[in-house]
Amino acid sequence: MKGLDLAERYYEAYGRPLLAKDFGSYQHRIAVGLVGEGSECFGFDDELSRDHDWGPGFCLWLTSDDYAAFGAELQACYDALPSSFGGFERQVDGPHAGKRTGVFETKCFYRRFIHHEHVPSTLVEWRSLPETYLATATNGRVFSDPLGEFTAFREGLLAFYPEDVRLKKLAARCATAGQAGQYNYKRSVARGETVAAHCALSHFMEAVISLVYLLNKRYRPFYKWMHRGVKELPVLGEECYGLLAKLCGESMHRERIIEHISALIVAHLTVEGLSDSESDFLMDHAHAVQARSEDEAYRSLPVMVE
Repeated sequence: MKGLDLAERYYEAYGRPLLAKDFGSYQHRIAVGLVGEGSECFGFDDELSRDHDWGPGFCLWLTSDDYAAFGAELQACYDALPSSFGGFERQVDGPHAGKRTGVFETKCFYRRFIHHEHVPSTLVEWRSLPETYLATATNGRVFSDPLGEFTAFREGLLAFYPEDVRLKKLAARCATAGQAGQYNYKRSVARGETVAAHCALSHFMEAVISLVYLLNKRYRPFYKWMHRGVKELPVLGEECYGLLAKLCGESMHRERIIEHISALIVAHLTVEGLSDSESDFLMDHAHAVQARSEDEAYRSLPVMVE
């Protein structure tokens, strides 16, 4: 069973009755779901995921006033719920275990991941937020949110980066992919620098995956899950998923695969009107993409700066 489904069933079995019985007058103010750290919040968990920080549990999100009024009481009641459900035991142990479920103040919950208690409102605030943090803050599932505060914050983040920020990130990723994959990889191979070649290949793959997420206006998750998640994206996702997997195994044809992937990205940038360059080198497209920014300061930044 997937962790998200387990969490929702556990909530229906124990959480909803608890709120109705002991917090009936507040029930219409409490948001419930499972969002945040952990492969289960992305839907990527499997049997190997169950050895730590996994099991029946959910999050409850409160306004600042409500958290002060009854947050501690609600947390005590949550802690008293059964730790076993559906044949699974909640695993919260190990030196790096942290609080992933239970009661949270909504603004503080988001601050853990984006360092703000509000949806970013300026280009500077948006640009400072790594994709992986935003992916963690917007994954998972909301089971119930009658008040709507948690969902409003969530939807503000899911609306994605302002276009100037997205363009700057796209430009930086194009530059990295072009420099690392189309240029430095083959030069490293020619020099017999095997370690440098593998480093270049790694930078290329990460940049390409980030590019695909940005083209889909989706946040890229933690590196362990970014390739797994790219397959589900409608724009270039499935194609790049397969080509990147092939790239890891095809030592004799890597340069050809790199150029194939690069050509796919170039074609999409052109079709979407994000670049007017006729080059097949992604670095040239990086400059073309960045030139489309409406913000003069962004247009003047070094192209490889995110």
